[in-house]
Amino acid sequence: MCSILLVFSACWIVFSHPTGAFPLDSGLNRTRRDVSCTGGLQYRHGDLCCLYCRAGTYVKSPCTRFGEAGQCEECDSGTYIEHDSDLTKCFPCTQCRSDQELVKQCTHAEDGKCQCKPGRFCHPDEACEVCKRCIRCKKDEEVVRNCTSTTNTECKKIQSKPGAPSDSIVVTVVCVATAVAVCVVFIIALGLYKWRRKRSDSQPDLPDSMKTELQYNFPFEVQRDSEARRQSSNTLSLSRQLEEEFPQLVPVKGEESLRACFEYFEDLNVDYYRRFFRSLGISDNVIKGCDHQQYEDRIHELLNKWVEKEGRDASLNSLLRALLDLSQKRTAETIRDQALQAGHYER
Repeated sequence: MCSILLVFSACWIVFSHPTGAFPLDSGLNRTRRDVSCTGGLQYRHGDLCCLYCRAGTYVKSPCTRFGEAGQCEECDSGTYIEHDSDLTKCFPCTQCRSDQELVKQCTHAEDGKCQCKPGRFCHPDEACEVCKRCIRCKKDEEVVRNCTSTTNTECKKIQSKPGAPSDSIVVTVVCVATAVAVCVVFIIALGLYKWRRKRSDSQPDLPDSMKTELQYNFPFEVQRDSEARRQSSNTLSLSRQLEEEFPQLVPVKGEESLRACFEYFEDLNVDYYRRFFRSLGISDNVIKGCDHQQYEDRIHELLNKWVEKEGRDASLNSLLRALLDLSQKRTAETIRDQALQAGHYER
């Protein structure tokens, strides 16, 4: 009787599972599908949990045993991965633009960092596609906060001190003084005119034409001499003012300081740049030879040629003087201030 039961049980098992897939094997597959890897430390590869590759390396090939690391390779030069990961490729390092400077070198485990060059800024909460020029405070304003790589210059109106004369009073005083000076000159000229006329009348032997010339030309000659002296005085005063505003700047690192300031000339008015380089002794053929380049590259190329031509005599002072001769005082002031602020030059 037992033999019959054993044979019956065996037949039932064979006919119920013709493929040989027994319930025990089904439980094993379900265990493999339910494998759970430790977050932040491991990643899933098939039925295995592999350890992450450390920062600065990438996964060249995954692990072959549960809980081990695969083959990790160090990132190539110019690429990085900042955190432990299962990445199979490193990221390229950030490249600074021409209006930026590198403040932190890129490593295998950390990206490089760029910031706007001195004299330019970019707000951190905005997409920094280009660094903007820092503004300069007007004559009736004072600096509240200097420009940085992330903030623009802040200015405010200069408040008149108590008891100080207002602008209208100063203007009135200047006008009165000018009127008094004109009256004094007129009185002196009139007195000379009358004296000359009396003298000519006391010489009856002189021809009438000569008398007339003595009467009328002399006051105008005095006036012309006075005007010439005034113009000479104004020219001298302007020259002294320019010397005070544009003293001789001293480079901190010689020619390196001069070349570091070339970028400040990129804002040179395009209508003046040909006249500017002609005044520096650059020929028209050389200037035209750079017309195919971008404007900024053109400026740098021509300034380099000027340095090669001048040699040791090349200086930022000569460039600023050329701008002043072209009545580009505001541009000269901006370049002077940027050179001083960046520490390339000192007074």
